[in-house]
Amino acid sequence: MSLTPPAARYLQVKHYVLEQVAAGTLRAGERVPSENELVRSLRVSRMTANRALKELAADGVLVRVAGVGTFVAEQRVHAHPLEVRNIADEIRSRGHEYRVRVQELKTVEASRELAERFELKPGAALDYSLLTHFEGGVPLQVEERYVNPQVAPGYLANDFEKVTPHEFLVSVAPLQRAEHTVRALLPERRIRRLLKLEADEACLLIRRRTFSRGRVASIADLYHPGSRYELAANIQPR
Repeated sequence: MSLTPPAARYLQVKHYVLEQVAAGTLRAGERVPSENELVRSLRVSRMTANRALKELAADGVLVRVAGVGTFVAEQRVHAHPLEVRNIADEIRSRGHEYRVRVQELKTVEASRELAERFELKPGAALDYSLLTHFEGGVPLQVEERYVNPQVAPGYLANDFEKVTPHEFLVSVAPLQRAEHTVRALLPERRIRRLLKLEADEACLLIRRRTFSRGRVASIADLYHPGSRYELAANIQPR
């Protein structure tokens, strides 16, 4: 067996193993092909096979046991200091009405930057959505999201007035882990217009990348009006 021409060869090996896990060919606790077996069957270098297995282990998909082999890990959700929450639940928990307005839904081609963040080839098809979430009739969040349809199929067909992106993605691509960055900025005009901000009013941007079964499921930019939104956490010393 051989792989298709390089996207990056190690990514192709990763996807090959992930497909075996997703299909149930490899189950939790079962041994995965060794580096030597991958070299022979996929016609890649040992360095390529090693990098793929090491990254899958770092992602929590595999467990490597020195001198024994590499095995499929039990899949667990990993917590993050910034909790991934459903914005509809967050708003309703405060006793306020939640509604959403769909601004855009379409298929786009991955730019070089997006492809790198998704670990895909440039030009790969991605699902794109732009939504405004309202609390009591006031815009609280603009959500700009890209989704890998190979990991979370059917995203664009979802009824977002009934099922939020968070609810949909959790149901079809269970959250394994998430990466966040947070910063304040002056938003571009289109975001400012959707959030009904003044020209000099800052917003809070949460950039989030979520993973499911070792693959990037979605990348989202979540914009909030700085004057109407804050992040808070309680930390208990151990």
